[in-house]
Amino acid sequence: MGQTIVVKIGTSTLTDSKTGNLALSTIASLVETLTYLRKEGNRVILVSSGAVGIGCARLGLRERPRNLHLKQAIAAVGQGRLIRVYDDLFSQLGQSIAQILLTRRDFVDRNSYVNAFNTLNTLLELEVIPIVNENDTTATDELKFGDNDTLSALVASLVEADWLFLLTDIDRLYSADPRLVPSATPIDVVDGGQVDELEIEVGDSGTPLGTGGMKTKLKAVKIAASAGVTTVITHGKNPENIVRILQGEEIGTRFTALPKTGNARKRWIANGLISMGRVYLDEGAVEAICRQGKSLLPAGVVAVEGKFNSSEAVDLVNPQGKVIGKGISNYSHYELQQIKGKKSAYISQILGYQAPQTVIHRDNLVIFD
Repeated sequence: MGQTIVVKIGTSTLTDSKTGNLALSTIASLVETLTYLRKEGNRVILVSSGAVGIGCARLGLRERPRNLHLKQAIAAVGQGRLIRVYDDLFSQLGQSIAQILLTRRDFVDRNSYVNAFNTLNTLLELEVIPIVNENDTTATDELKFGDNDTLSALVASLVEADWLFLLTDIDRLYSADPRLVPSATPIDVVDGGQVDELEIEVGDSGTPLGTGGMKTKLKAVKIAASAGVTTVITHGKNPENIVRILQGEEIGTRFTALPKTGNARKRWIANGLISMGRVYLDEGAVEAICRQGKSLLPAGVVAVEGKFNSSEAVDLVNPQGKVIGKGISNYSHYELQQIKGKKSAYISQILGYQAPQTVIHRDNLVIFD
């Protein structure tokens, strides 16, 4: 049986750096590669940036606009052109595609998340290649992915992918940006669970029309690794290298995956939900939830940070200040401030109404290794 492969390509690779026009030879090579992988029995998803960049080129703008409404309008101009080019090239090879536009809300809302999962899986079963992009025309600042590196990692987690390929404008991860530091050393293999321990200098987008950079790619790697997805960062100008990597060649930087979990709900909590606050725990609570598999009780909460409602996600922080988990709170920040440190038997008396005995039930709790 084939593998599930998610490929993300950025604006800097899709467009000519001087003119902002589409790099058609690169796109054609990408289309050939993805079609080959699909016909070999793999399930393939393409996450493609470029709508805003192409819109800027068509309207004669040299830099990505900062104004949200202007950016949304420009994305609307560019998205049609982008998908038309993909459709023309894939059609020549007899490969069907589908356009999927997502917002961060589609991952936060459980029903939308499940619907996205079902739609993508149905398309893959129909041997279609979904082409995914953020819906820039409707997304708000509060609910944006911010970059397609993050979107691609969330999609890879959603469909339980085997591989995530981040195609960029350099050939691999380096200890520093090789364009600025010629002595930077290449990095070939990284344990996906130790990304935070890398001693490297990373920056933001290197082009005026891009939104990513190595910083966002490493963030994406952590999301993908935690979902059991192997990630590779490699040069987007040579998309045919994807096939060679799958055949075992050591090209680019490979980030090994953590063990897959079969619990789809917990993957959604870990990667789909946005944390709205922080809950600080004592050592007893850390021991109970991390090593004994128990729910979080109010007695183990020492402090609350941020403003959140019940049924929203919060990060869990140990006494050393490290985020050790994430969960869906049964209480708002206001309620939790009143009952923190107290025994569950006193909750109803303190709040004046019947309420759950747990702050976060273990079924709604994810512990980070």
